[in-house]
Order: sequence, then C-alpha cells, then structure tokens
Amino acid sequence: MRRDISMSAAMAACYVSASSAFVITPASAPPAFLRPASTVTAIRMTATAPEPTTVKLSTDVPLNGSPGSATDLGTPWSELGFEYRPTASFVKMTYSNGSWGGAELCRGEPYVPVHIGATALHYGQACFEGMKAFAHADGRVAVFRPEENAKRLRSSCERICMPPLSDEDFLSAIRAAVRDNIAYVPPPGSNGSLYLRPLLFGSGARIGLQPADEYTFIVMVIPVGDYYKGGLSPVDSLVVTGYDRAAPRGVGNVKVAGNYAADMLPNMDSKEKGYPISLYLDALTQTNVEEFSTSNFIGIKNGPGGESEGGTYATPISGSVLPSITNKSLMTIAKDEGMVVEQRDISVAELEEFDEVVACGTAVVVTPVGSITLADKKCDYGEDVGSTTMKLYERVRGVQFGEEEDKFGWMYYVN
Repeated sequence: MRRDISMSAAMAACYVSASSAFVITPASAPPAFLRPASTVTAIRMTATAPEPTTVKLSTDVPLNGSPGSATDLGTPWSELGFEYRPTASFVKMTYSNGSWGGAELCRGEPYVPVHIGATALHYGQACFEGMKAFAHADGRVAVFRPEENAKRLRSSCERICMPPLSDEDFLSAIRAAVRDNIAYVPPPGSNGSLYLRPLLFGSGARIGLQPADEYTFIVMVIPVGDYYKGGLSPVDSLVVTGYDRAAPRGVGNVKVAGNYAADMLPNMDSKEKGYPISLYLDALTQTNVEEFSTSNFIGIKNGPGGESEGGTYATPISGSVLPSITNKSLMTIAKDEGMVVEQRDISVAELEEFDEVVACGTAVVVTPVGSITLADKKCDYGEDVGSTTMKLYERVRGVQFGEEEDKFGWMYYVN
C-alpha cells in the first residue's frame, strides 16, 4: 500500500457521513457537523488524495480486505509485540455548537490539527479507552465487550466535564474503524489482535480554566502481539513508596490521560531497578493495596488440592481504582469456576498469604506476578504461571478467539 501522499496535496482523505450520502473531503478541510452520527465508507488509497466527491452508499463501511491480508507491516504477524504501527485509517468525530457531528473516516497521514489553546494541551482535558478485536477461524472478527468501554468512557467524560458519546455513536465508530482496517487484524493462529484506542479530548481553545467549547473523538487501531515479549511468564513487582497513583476522591477511578503521565517517573524508576511493573498502595494510609501501574490487582488463594474450585479471588475495592473490564470478566469466570469472588480492602500484610498474584488489563489480559518487593521484604509466588491464573487466562482467551462458547455474550461482531 502506498503511503507517499503529499502533505501539500492533502494529509488524508476523510469521509463524512450524512444518512446514506457520504461526502469525501481532504482531511485539512473543516468537518461537517452532521446528525445523526452514522457510518462511513472507504476507498483504496492512491498516490494522490481523491478529489471531493459525493457517493451514495449503504450506511455500513465495506470490509476493506480480510483478516491478516495487510502486506505492509514489515514484521511477521507472530512477532508484532505491542507498539505503534501505521494502519489504513482512523475514525474522527467533532463536537461543536452543542452537538456531535458525523463520523469521518480519515486515511493517509495519522495527524489531527490541534489548536494551540486546546484544553487537552493546557489542562489535561482528555480521556481514552483500550479494547481489542479478534479474528476467528470462521473468518468473523469480534471486539471484546465494547459496550463496557462505552460506559467507562462516559464516566470519564462526566468527571472532567466533557460531552459523552452515545453508545450508538461509540459502537458505530468502533465498527467503522475495524471494518476499514480489517486487513490489519492479525489472522487466527498468530496470537495477535487489533488494539483499538478511542480517545476524546478538548480541542477548543480556552486560556482560563473552564471546559472547552469543542471536542474531538478519534478511534485509532494498531495490530499487536504480546505486551511482554516471550508471552505469559511471571514478572517481578516493586511496591512504590515515594509516589501515589491517585488521591482519595481524585480521578483514579476514571481513565483520564493525566493518570498515566503521573505514573511514568515511578514506573521508569522501577524498571531501572529490574521490576517490570509497579504496585501502588492507598494514598491515605499506605497500608492497603490499590493497583499496579496500568493494571488491576488480583490475589488468588487456591482451593483444596491447589485447584481453582473452592478458592478465593480477591481484588481491591477503592474509589481510586480504575474499574477494569478485564477484571470484571475474570471475576465472572472465577465464579463460574466455583471460586469465591471478594471485592474488598487488601492489606499489605495479606500479600504473603496469596498463592498467586495477577495484574490484569486489556493489553495483557493477565500478567502473572512472580514476586512483590516492599523495602527489604519480598513475597514469592513462584517462577511458573499458577494453575488458576492459567485457567482464567485460557478461558478469557478462548472466548476472545472464538475457541470457547461465548456464554456471557461478550463478543461484538463487526462482520
């Protein structure tokens, strides 16, 4: 696929929807704020941007290829890792004059013009989500629990005074992004997936501290493999003592951008000391576990004979912890496996009582934790992946890849 479209000609081609009419415009042109927000279409990229044209098509985005058919990755599907890679397009919507405009499918260069006074730049008015789409052996592609991401994005928007998207608009944008980039969905057997990153930020100019009058929503997609090279294996964790992840009654329970910026320094410090992930304690008392840098904490006490059945699945309950969709899913599966699920305070002293400890999140599903170090005290959980951790992981992955019955109705099919 050619990627040499001239910036002077047009950075990209955007497709603005209005019912069944689709207006093709250069990316640099101002968006048309049309209602209802609908769907978008695609054309193949050429050496130059297409001229503005109106095309009447069906309301769904045509499939732009098939899973695994992209040829411009430069890396085998099985060796993708977890990093940014260019794809065919991204979806964009703009909020202005009190309402959300129609969806645009933007091809070409991966840039969005931003005003120098945008509230996202000055005041951190931005939030995002993360989810994955998976190719199944029957050729279908499905996204894992996007309705839950829509709900969580709404919560983040409300907390920092941004206009939320409706579930319908959110899911339409997700569907459009996956269908137009379906060639970049790693094929069955590669253990890869298409990572989706919806992002909503204040793009209107404000110098005084107040909400913006314009907002931009985008959905970018990236084909990914394992977050940690080498696959599922235990990693060592260090308890952070010099920093707090989030303050009580702060924004720790929503997925706003600033939460992750605040973690960069302690996260890098831990990595330099040989610990891939950091564990935070509650900011008020420093006596209870909250969560890992980018993942929820799970402590497992196995049942009789070391089995999951009859065991306990414990995860912290705190107003400063981000509600993880992966954790919510694992709790459901744990109950289905006969485990007792407890959402409660977990003291630092209890860390030595667990048989297995897990960090969970979209990027990794589960990361087994081999040890947790706090000052001169170390809790060991073994050098191998625990049996309960593996069972929970395999069940989630089985549903995601279409290898196990989707008994809870979690998968959202796009084709």
